[in-house]
Order: sequence, then structure tokens, then C-alpha cells
Amino acid sequence: MKEEPVNYGGQAVMEGVMMRGKTAYAMAVRRPCGEITIIEKPLSTITKRYPILKWPFIRGVTALCSSMAVGFTSLSQSADIAFEGIEAEGEPSRIEKFITDKLGDKLNDVMKWLAMAFAIVLSIVLFMLLPTAIGSFIPIPASFKSVVEGLVRIFIFVAYVFLVSRSKDIQRVFQYHGAEHKAINCLEKSLPLTTENVSACTRLHKRCGTSFMLVVMVVTMILFMIIKIDGIWLRFASRILFLPLIAGISYEISVKWASKHDNFLVRAIIFPGMLLQRITTAEPDDSQIEVAVTALEKAMEQDNK
Repeated sequence: MKEEPVNYGGQAVMEGVMMRGKTAYAMAVRRPCGEITIIEKPLSTITKRYPILKWPFIRGVTALCSSMAVGFTSLSQSADIAFEGIEAEGEPSRIEKFITDKLGDKLNDVMKWLAMAFAIVLSIVLFMLLPTAIGSFIPIPASFKSVVEGLVRIFIFVAYVFLVSRSKDIQRVFQYHGAEHKAINCLEKSLPLTTENVSACTRLHKRCGTSFMLVVMVVTMILFMIIKIDGIWLRFASRILFLPLIAGISYEISVKWASKHDNFLVRAIIFPGMLLQRITTAEPDDSQIEVAVTALEKAMEQDNK
């Protein structure tokens, strides 16, 4: 059987880029001194132990969970590297001193897990429960409630991305996001990974997580147009319980199917996500491209071992 080509992907992190391959991931981060630190780790082998996790519709949930775990770890590690030696301004408050005394060396780990838990809860409230509540309370026929809910969800997501993009720190992350896409596009064009070649490539990519999120929202809207559920609490529960199925369907559409085809239907489906990427990516400079290329080359080296 002919082996499928590796679809490299990754994410921007603090002052760097993480790239995932088939067997491992590599992260390159620019230190305050200007040097690039590289971290390489193998990916989970759980799909080898349980082949069912590679089945269509199930593999999407597996990939999403893996991406979240690797992404959070990479983001946390990159922050430690990028801000190494930079002291916080001002004296710590009494509460900060109390927490530090109680937790000691475990403080950073506890704060990281709390931040992750808060981010997950906030995402569920903002993008799942709030749109459902708004759609439920608007006095319209039940068949239109899911449409309103879906449009509200998309509006909140786009507004959130736009507001976050106003931050200068986030703009740097978006530049690294652009560098990540450019490096992968250069590789997929079979061009040498030089700064000049990478810089000339587009910063948009159809397998981007931004596009995936929009597909998730559209699939959610369509699914609940078909599956009508009355009662706000049942609607809340259904949006969370059906999330694995929605993620699986969205993965098959936006990652597996779209990556293998290039036709009018595919371009129409990914077009909104490509537009949104004009906000979530920015043109990188040469030093940021160097970091992205370093991460990609290290991920490729791991796959070739």
C-alpha cells in the first residue's frame, strides 16, 4: 500500500513556532538573547495501540485532543523560554506572596493548568452556551433557532478574533502564525526552504485551525437544524455531548477531504476561513521565517529517522 504523504502542520507559540510531523513535533523559540532554542518530542503512539482511533470520524476527535495537549504544552514551554530572565515589574501583592509560599516550585505548573481549564470553560461558555441561550430566547419558529444560534456563534468568534488581534503581543504571535503557513506552503510546493522562497509564499493555508473552527460552527448549525431539541437545558447539554461527532465530521471535511481536492466546492467551503486568516496571520520578518523553517526542518528530521 502506498504510504500517504505527511501533512505537516503546527501552531504559533510565544516568539516561535511548533511543527507537527508524523512521529514527532519540534518547537523553535527565539530567546531574548537572539538564539533559537529547539525542543523535539515524539508524538503519542496511542493510535498504534488502538487502531480504531484512526477510523474516519473518530480520528478527528483523536487529532483534536492530541493537538490541544501538544499545543498547550508548547505554548507553556515557549513562554518560559521567550520570557526567560525577564522580571515582573513591581512588588508582588500579599495574595501573590501567600500563593508562592504555599505552592513553592509547583506554582508555575498549577497556574498553567488553571489557565488551561479557564480557557476551556471560557470557550464553552462563549462559543457554545451563549449562542445557544440567545437562539433559544429569540421568539422565532424552532426550525430557525439553530440558524440564529449558528450566526451568533460565528459573529462572536469573528469579533473575538478581531478584538484580540488589536494587541501588539498577539500581533507578534500572528506573525509567527504567518511564518508557519509560509514555511508549510513552501514545502508543499517542493521548493527549498530558503528565506527567499518561504517569504514569497502566501501566509494563508487551507488546513489552518482557523478554517477548521469555522467549519465546526457551520456543521453545528446544520446538524441542529436536522436534530431539533426543545428546552434550553437539553439544548445546552446537546451542544456539548454532540461536540465529538461535530469535531469528527468537521475534521473529515476541512482536513482530510479538503487537503486532497481542489475544486469549486472545496474553495467555497474554505473561503470564509481563508478570509479570517487575513486577521489571524500577519506578514513575518526574516528572523521569524528562520524560526519557522528551523521548526519544520527538525520535525522532518524526526520523521526521517
